[in-house]
Amino acid sequence: MKRTVEAICTGTARPFNGAETSAIAKRPREGVVQILEDGFAPDEQADRRVHGGPDKAVHLYPLDHHAFWRSELSDEAALRLLDEPGAFGSNLAVSNLSEEDVHIGDRFRLGAALLEINQPRQPCWKVDHRFGVKGMTATIVKTGRCGWYFRVLEIGNCQAGDVFERVELGHQSWTVARTFAAMIAGKASREDYAQLAELELLADGMRARAAKKTG
Repeated sequence: MKRTVEAICTGTARPFNGAETSAIAKRPREGVVQILEDGFAPDEQADRRVHGGPDKAVHLYPLDHHAFWRSELSDEAALRLLDEPGAFGSNLAVSNLSEEDVHIGDRFRLGAALLEINQPRQPCWKVDHRFGVKGMTATIVKTGRCGWYFRVLEIGNCQAGDVFERVELGHQSWTVARTFAAMIAGKASREDYAQLAELELLADGMRARAAKKTG
């Protein structure tokens, strides 16, 4: 599987909701960008308790989902945001790739860096606030248009236009879509949760949550 990265996006924490800040608004970078263990340098996360870190180093929200949101939204300001490749906080803008196509543990080469998928993204209220539209987070949960996170196995440089190539398959029975349906949408059996708790390449936090659901 080969795709092209159309944009690499990063952001800084800015005023967002009263005293709160957020770096969900990601902007395209020009030239060579370095990927370190915690993600692109620089790329901020306002609340490091729930964002960023090695298990959420790089975020990809499928660019094709923007077309779905154009059909769902009517607010002009929200529609303008969809022109931005990093509108949902995504670091990577990639077309023709979805949650059904990739698995927990898939490894991708991007420039000199090696990335590994380790969990779906759990949406939060900031998506609704960013677009000024209530219910977007609930729609993400309902439709599974969630995006996912990578950990960085090998640091290196990359840039927009680079090939984004899957070089190793992970847990083929656990796509990001299926994992999201189980862990976020709650569509899973006790056996599913038991499998997820033992899924070696799934992020530790999600494995622990899955283990609790087997009791």
